[in-house]
Amino acid sequence: MSEIPARPTESEGPSADAPLGDAVWQSSPPGSIYDYIKVASFSIGPDGLVDQWSLRAEQLLGIPAEHAVGTDPIDAFVDPDLRERGQRKMAEILDGREWTGVVPFRAPDDGTGHRTGRGVRGLAEVYVMPTRTEDGEKAAVCIVVDVRVLRSIETDLAASQAIFGQSPFGFLLIDPDLRVRRANQRFASTFGGTPDDHRGKGVHDYLPRAEADRVSATLRRVLESGESITDMHVTGFVPGTEERRHWSVNLYRVHSGSGRPIGVAWLGTDITARRAAAREAAAARRNLALLNEAGARIGNSLDLETTARELLDVVVPGFCDLATVDLYQGLLAGDETPPGLADGSAELRRVAYSSAVSDAPLHGAGERVQLGAVHHYPFNSPCADALRTARPRTVPAEDGSLVQSTLAVPMVAHDTVVGLAQFARTKGSEPFGDRDRDLAVELAARAAVCIDNARLYRREHERALILQRSLLPPGDPEASGLDIACRYLPGEAATGRASEVGGDWFDVIELPGHRTALVVGDVMGRGLRAAVAMGELRTAVRTLAQLDLEPAEVLSQLDEIARGLGAPGGVQQATRAARRPREADLSEVYLATCVYAVYDSVTRRCTFANAGHLPPVLVEPGESALMLDVPPGLPLGVGGEPFEEVEVELPEGALLALYTDGLVESRDHPLDEGLQAFVGALTDPTQPLEDVCDQVLNTLDSHHGEDDIALLMARVQGLPTESVGDWTLPREPRSVGRAREYARRRLLDWDMEALVDTTELLVSELVTNALRYGEGEIRLRLLLDRTLVCEVWDSGLVQPRRRRARDTDEGGRGLQLVGLLSAAWGSRRTPRGKTVWFELPLPGGDTPLTDPAEALLSLF
Repeated sequence: MSEIPARPTESEGPSADAPLGDAVWQSSPPGSIYDYIKVASFSIGPDGLVDQWSLRAEQLLGIPAEHAVGTDPIDAFVDPDLRERGQRKMAEILDGREWTGVVPFRAPDDGTGHRTGRGVRGLAEVYVMPTRTEDGEKAAVCIVVDVRVLRSIETDLAASQAIFGQSPFGFLLIDPDLRVRRANQRFASTFGGTPDDHRGKGVHDYLPRAEADRVSATLRRVLESGESITDMHVTGFVPGTEERRHWSVNLYRVHSGSGRPIGVAWLGTDITARRAAAREAAAARRNLALLNEAGARIGNSLDLETTARELLDVVVPGFCDLATVDLYQGLLAGDETPPGLADGSAELRRVAYSSAVSDAPLHGAGERVQLGAVHHYPFNSPCADALRTARPRTVPAEDGSLVQSTLAVPMVAHDTVVGLAQFARTKGSEPFGDRDRDLAVELAARAAVCIDNARLYRREHERALILQRSLLPPGDPEASGLDIACRYLPGEAATGRASEVGGDWFDVIELPGHRTALVVGDVMGRGLRAAVAMGELRTAVRTLAQLDLEPAEVLSQLDEIARGLGAPGGVQQATRAARRPREADLSEVYLATCVYAVYDSVTRRCTFANAGHLPPVLVEPGESALMLDVPPGLPLGVGGEPFEEVEVELPEGALLALYTDGLVESRDHPLDEGLQAFVGALTDPTQPLEDVCDQVLNTLDSHHGEDDIALLMARVQGLPTESVGDWTLPREPRSVGRAREYARRRLLDWDMEALVDTTELLVSELVTNALRYGEGEIRLRLLLDRTLVCEVWDSGLVQPRRRRARDTDEGGRGLQLVGLLSAAWGSRRTPRGKTVWFELPLPGGDTPLTDPAEALLSLF
């Protein structure tokens, strides 16, 4: 016999499937089936006594070899009650007959291999085989197995088979060669065939190459290290289908009873549905996050293009790889309604583009259009169809394009399409699904509402600007005895960004007697309503100024009007509120500040009244600028307190500045700092007023806030003494003739001979009325500037009233004659009476002179 080879290593061990011809002699490896069964053996000699007793027999039957050898086996371990029967069987066996049966025996009960008392009853399955000794005598070999061990192994095998075969999970036993040793029915039902059909296959027979390589490497790692793998995700395809499936796989190494690795157990479950649900949940969370982000980031600006860019900042790259926004060109041009055509081919402008892919083309989503370009979509294109139907459409991918999936989504707000958003995903990204389409529609709709709001705001803003500018003096106003320059800057011009229209205004109003009213005001609040309120207050100021009221009285009347602007009852409500000022509801009125000044070019005196406004600034020649101490009073609309007046004499060449708080106050600069900066900017008031205005605005540029800016500057140029004629007349009939003579001489001195006849006639009428209806002394004054003004003063309080004289009346036509011959006439109250005046245009002007004779004939 050849030498028995050494025991092979585990990796060299023969496979169970190896052919019998390849078998070799070798020692039994640990963990043999015999270790589980615990087979005991002994032999019986011709004399019927035990002549050999194995170590396993000692362990099973609890009888040491030295006690068993040479004894009757029946007496050794068979129950005494069965001794007689056992001896008969033994005789038959020695006679040459095989026998197999179950025999009760006395088993050890302390686990030490030694009997204790009678022991416990056990059952042994005995297999007796007759044999002969070398001398030819009859003998026997007995193999004994504990029936309890056999039943336990049988139960374990049944349980193992049930678990393996009836498991709802795919179960594989993979050998050290990474081949399937055993598969259960669940696995076979998924991949086809019977469990036996899968024996010997490898992972490459089930998975794509890259995935199979990854799984094979993992199996080897588990086999070598013994570390288990839980919830490993494996992706593949079921044979015969193109459906991608996902499995969760648990791997652990399997050992023999002696601890020798014999393979890897694979327990897999299909998680395709669970993964789809998880993907849906993740998509829902992502969509919700995008919607939340859209709510926070879209619509922070009232600018159309900015809002479009905000939409793209949200969707790229969180939702798509690149995106564009096109808005109707008519909408951007400020049309009342977006000019979308029924076929969707109206002109659009690309206002926003964003891409997360560096080499993606600019057109991105199917149309080769540059940012800012005006274009239109062909009638049969998906984009035109989306605009036409107000429904999203899928745009086919271009050949060779990086884009694989594009959605064209109309931007709809209040049933109006304002533009088109396109969202695109490049190759390698997941194509858009139904949920993505719904999200795209929602995002586009949110942006569309914000864009439509911006459009409506811009329309209102432009209307307010038009209204506001229409109410401001056109060009540079002219006034007698004043050189005037003004500036008005809306908030958006001052800050460089969109701002609501404010209620700032200024005005220059010419008054009789070569006097001028200077007004600057600011309605608190912003928007169209503030601009309307400003217009109403400005109109009211002009109306009150024409009544020639004192500045304090003008503000008092204006206060009552302001209190009615926001109230349902209008001016009537304001009148009632004026009667109970402490009960007025300030939430129903518009508050405003205003400074009102009246300058007399003859006396160079200026009377100020202030309603909560910033103080005027005065710069006298050779002096530093200073803020005039004018009591501020309460804002218009509050009511209940009278306004004070301050009269200031202005020297020739003095500079007066009125302004609103937008010039000197902002969020970053307090009012006091702005006022000091304004005063410091008036360093050279002798420059032309236009240059002074520009210098002030440039110097205070860092102080500009979001409010409007109104600036009114006037340089004093008093009426020269030689342009004034002033006489006092006694209260007697001869004063009429003297007045005519004084007027004639002065007009001839001024080379105004063309005005002599008309002036004499009208002066005669006014002095006669003063004698007839007035009181006290009579004062006559002629003022020559851009027009000729004649004023007649007396102490009477009764105002002249023009009436229509009948044909038979001898009088009553004087004031009618004044109205016919003069360019304007009127009367005003003074602190000591009244003044009646008329104004004549100078010869050679645009207004022709009226012939006195023709005027007289027209009255009869």
